[in-house]
Amino acid sequence: MAGKLLLEVVTPEKMLLSQQVDEVIAPGSEGEFGVLPGHCHFLSTLRIGELRYRIGDVTNHMAVLWGFAEVTPTKVTIMAEIAEKAEDIDVGRAQAAVEKAEQQLKAGGLPSDVRQAEISLEKARLRKKIADRTHKTGHA
Repeated sequence: MAGKLLLEVVTPEKMLLSQQVDEVIAPGSEGEFGVLPGHCHFLSTLRIGELRYRIGDVTNHMAVLWGFAEVTPTKVTIMAEIAEKAEDIDVGRAQAAVEKAEQQLKAGGLPSDVRQAEISLEKARLRKKIADRTHKTGHA
């Protein structure tokens, strides 16, 4: 299908992205979903994961942490609690966060502490994966 989609990524702090794109792949809570122009209307909750969007032959990456996606035939709106563009992620800080979260997880503790450490590790690994890919390929 010809045409473009308007992709908007919004956090409580700001509009992070507003761009015409060819395709969006988002981390829905029930699994990844892809959107092309002309897609049917739907809403989805989001999990911690990678948001990918394609413009021509270039695929860009973002980390998104929870939220909602609203899809219409011409627009995808991502309302995320936290979102970060790949180029804004510091690889060194991401690696340090992975190591810290792994140490917290090994330390154990109360079930709530363990669950928080698991979430921290998942977030840190996602950020590192996206940052590593961007710095290796030169694409966001």
